[in-house]
Amino acid sequence: MASDGARKQFWKRSNSKVPGSIQHVYGAQHPPFDPLLHGTLLKATPKVPTTPVKAKRVSTFQEFESNTSDAWDASEDDDELLAMAAESLNSEVVMETAHRVLRDHSQRQEQHKLQGPPGPEPQPSAEPPPGPGSDLRLVKSVSESHTACPAEELRRLSWSGIPKPVRPITWKLLSGYLPANVDRRPATLQRKQKEYFTFVERYYNSRNDEVHQDTYRQIHIDIPRMSPEALTLQPRVTEIFERILFIWAIRHPASGYVQGINDLVTPFFVVFLCEHTEEEDVDIADVSRVPTDVLCNVEADTYWCMSKLLDGIQDNYTFAQPGIQMKVKMLEELVSRIDEQVHRHLEQHEVRYLQFAFRWMNNLLTREVPLRCTVRLWDTYQSEPEGFSHFHLYVCAAFLVRWRKEILEERDFQELLLLLQNLPTAQWGDEDVSLLLAEAYRLKFTFADAPNHYKR
Repeated sequence: MASDGARKQFWKRSNSKVPGSIQHVYGAQHPPFDPLLHGTLLKATPKVPTTPVKAKRVSTFQEFESNTSDAWDASEDDDELLAMAAESLNSEVVMETAHRVLRDHSQRQEQHKLQGPPGPEPQPSAEPPPGPGSDLRLVKSVSESHTACPAEELRRLSWSGIPKPVRPITWKLLSGYLPANVDRRPATLQRKQKEYFTFVERYYNSRNDEVHQDTYRQIHIDIPRMSPEALTLQPRVTEIFERILFIWAIRHPASGYVQGINDLVTPFFVVFLCEHTEEEDVDIADVSRVPTDVLCNVEADTYWCMSKLLDGIQDNYTFAQPGIQMKVKMLEELVSRIDEQVHRHLEQHEVRYLQFAFRWMNNLLTREVPLRCTVRLWDTYQSEPEGFSHFHLYVCAAFLVRWRKEILEERDFQELLLLLQNLPTAQWGDEDVSLLLAEAYRLKFTFADAPNHYKR
């Protein structure tokens, strides 16, 4: 009883002051207010009197609680105000950046079209070449033998395209095949190349064994179907591709060889071969002129870099290919949010995303765009975190919406499917790929951190 009386006396005590008002604790989710950006929000907030107000005498705990402002219990209005401020700041910055990228690319493309065909005395462009500083810095960072370029800096410089002279070594660095430490690179190359040919000696002779002959036969059938034919039909190239794919399949029994993996060999092989040939278009180069030891090194480097790529997307090629099934479903949900008209049009004509997008995911768009565009696309994929597995989804969404006019003009299932499986990209170049990547970048920043935004 005494204790009950003490508690009653405690709540009946007269307090001269009410505890102070809320002071917001700012963190990653609640940036501080900027008076310039949020002036209107601040004006709407009623001013709190600065002179102390004597609290009314309270006799119950409920009255005490209602009159007390606790620093840990922010009101709903204050939470809403902070959320509005954070949302306004983040979306403004993100959307402004993405639109600026798109606008710059569009202006460059329009200027390129207005220049017309080159004459005997071409007029110099008023706009400097895109990103010369980045190209020069990338060449310097990668080529200098005494310093190593930090990984993040290398990725940032490579995002907008890698200069051809340093693309081979840059791809090896970005894929994680070569170490950042310059002094360790020669020894690493020598060790990995030797390791690959140890695999060849151990496993390749088993290609005609009963347990492996079906795998080898499928590889042997698929390689002549690859593009560019001028390169892949050369006997030495065919033999190299067969070895790479067979060794990879033997060493990865969880998936084995799956059609589509063969198309992922070509970009690496072409990029690494360009170091050792004078042909401007490597896809038509005569490989018989390249020394055997050089071709062996190119083969080993291609195998290891392709393996690094496939390590990140191997669920695309395991039983039932669940990775591709999931990505096609995510693509459908994303397109339904960003361009409902195109989505409804495909639904109306009973075109299923799996009928055209399966190949986009399985072959990473290598069958949809020319090889030169694939190489440029992979510059950015290797510069992006999870570029081949995650960023590729947004590239596919941007790629589909890029053809919205042509899609909406088709009124027949068969014609729609033929269009989507044979999109007119034969004349595409770096500018077209840059615009596609810029739009994909915008979509990623809009949806990547908020996956529920593209779910109905």
